[in-house]
Amino acid sequence: MDSFTSLTSFVRTAETLSFVQAARTLGISASAVGKNVARLEKKLGVRLFNRCTRSVSLTAEGATLLARCQSILEQLREAEAELTTAVSHPTGTLRVSFPVIGYRLMLPLLPAFTQRYPGIDLDLDFSDRLVNVIDEGFDVAIRSGEIGDSRLTAKTLGHFRFVLCASPAYLQAYGEPRTPHDLPSHKCILFRFPSTGLIQAWDLNAYRVTGEFRALSLLTLNNIEAMVGAALSGLGICYVPDFVVREALKQGQLIQILPDYCDRRSHFSALWPASRYLSPRIRCFIDFLSEHWQ
Repeated sequence: MDSFTSLTSFVRTAETLSFVQAARTLGISASAVGKNVARLEKKLGVRLFNRCTRSVSLTAEGATLLARCQSILEQLREAEAELTTAVSHPTGTLRVSFPVIGYRLMLPLLPAFTQRYPGIDLDLDFSDRLVNVIDEGFDVAIRSGEIGDSRLTAKTLGHFRFVLCASPAYLQAYGEPRTPHDLPSHKCILFRFPSTGLIQAWDLNAYRVTGEFRALSLLTLNNIEAMVGAALSGLGICYVPDFVVREALKQGQLIQILPDYCDRRSHFSALWPASRYLSPRIRCFIDFLSEHWQ
């Protein structure tokens, strides 16, 4: 760094033939420029300038060094311009892992993202298996809940909560539960995590439904979309993230039940390798999601 500072001071002085003008260009004092040049001359063992009271001129060695340095500094300026362009207009392929249900949140954002960053080619993987971000070569993974891998850096994108819901036809046939203690007399649709085989618990304040739960009947599925479809078909009550059934609730195809007991909340995070340099295409993707995540 000292050598680069000294070379920069030398080049600016050589181009202006003035320590004062060089100092103004660099935003430092004339004495600092003089010390930088003197340090460079001492290191190289040659005199770079002929100095007198009223003027400064290059020695033969100084002229030779200037020709070399100007070329190097020009290359550095070009590299800086290229990097600035890369940050403003990132390019390349971006591999992103999502949970299957993530398409509901991501697909509506794709038109705006691809329009803003046309140079980025997206390779999106929707899977509920627990991918290894580093070993499988993903740039970013979007996951819900707490993250236990210390090798990953996480940024929270947005929050959601879980809701209980059923179709109007089901509620007309079986009645609407008034408290969680009414659930054993109902048909319930449970979710089994594909990665672990465990049943997702229903957290209803102090009442908790687990895999040991015994209801009028149980339907167990390992796909959230299938759960919503089963609920729409009147097959029972499901416990799902609110964003999955937002439109169905709005249109009256499903009805939320026991809202006062559904207090469980979670969040989505963007994950990337902690040791990896955050390239412009990764940074712009994460920033875009943070800005637009619903």
